[in-house]
Amino acid sequence: MLDMENKKGDDDEVIEASVVPVKVDRSGFVSQEGNSPDKLSRRIEFQREQRRIRKWRKMIGVGGSDWKHYVRRKPHIVKRRIRKGIPDCLRGFVWQLISGSRDLLLMNPGVYEQLVIYETSTSELDIIRDISRTFPSHVFFQQRHGPGQRSLYNVLKAYSVYDRDVGYVQGMGFVAGLLLLYMSEEDAFWLLVALLKGAVHAPMEGMYLVGLPLVQQYLFQFENLVKAFLPKLGEHFSEEMINPSMYASQWFITVFAYSFPFPLAIRIWDVFLSEGVIIVFKVGLALLKYCHDDLVKLPFERLMVALRNFPEDALDPDTLLPLAFPIEVSDLLAILKEEYEKQHGKPPPISP
Repeated sequence: MLDMENKKGDDDEVIEASVVPVKVDRSGFVSQEGNSPDKLSRRIEFQREQRRIRKWRKMIGVGGSDWKHYVRRKPHIVKRRIRKGIPDCLRGFVWQLISGSRDLLLMNPGVYEQLVIYETSTSELDIIRDISRTFPSHVFFQQRHGPGQRSLYNVLKAYSVYDRDVGYVQGMGFVAGLLLLYMSEEDAFWLLVALLKGAVHAPMEGMYLVGLPLVQQYLFQFENLVKAFLPKLGEHFSEEMINPSMYASQWFITVFAYSFPFPLAIRIWDVFLSEGVIIVFKVGLALLKYCHDDLVKLPFERLMVALRNFPEDALDPDTLLPLAFPIEVSDLLAILKEEYEKQHGKPPPISP
């Protein structure tokens, strides 16, 4: 477990630090912004959110009792509402429903506790080393050895024991950390299992195996999608010797949880858990399309900076996601997957 060391400091310093006000946004991240919406705007937003919550509660039912029935009867309504964004107060529970992780939890009582308390992992030191790098600006994870860091350690350690083929890979911390902001340790663990083992959609496990084989496939597909949908930019990337491994690996490994604004990341996760990894390709293409005219003019060095620092307006979920949803990539993705497997061979079967 984490080394719970006590650090003694000057009493005056402790008192002084405790009264310094820290501004956080509604998601819990330390915020530098001084302006907040006026009272009227907040009231209108609150009333709108309450209407959405009532619709969602009716759709879910008590304890999720109506969810599967509603999804079968009105899949298009469910899809549309998820794409608009799941209400934040219901997000964690809905994520468990749409990912299949709630069923896994109910079928495996006591397993998580067993993994955390009684098992040891060869990845423990790596996990401890990386904990403080995960969402360092979020209040839940800031305190050294605090409840957030301890929960993150427990989830990652448990998974590294549960799936020894994968063990622990650094990018997993941002996935587990994002889940922990919306659910308990045990719930987050089983959602991680659902994602990596493929309870509903294609398994993510290949993104974290040695050599990151699934990431390599996704980057190959994405590079060819850019050439197909944005040929001028694709040609410019080739001329400047830019390939997706230089800027898009983390898009896939963490599903935009790393370094992207939190309001955008959670909206992408709503859709990702419902529709699968296809949304990562769509959002990536939409980002490049939105910034296309600027990107095609930049030389290598400035291009690399731009691809890691997209403008604020491009990262607004209400701007970017409506641009991403209509992009049709399914057929081409399937063709590109076959082409990749011809060149590199099919991946080995994933253990159950």
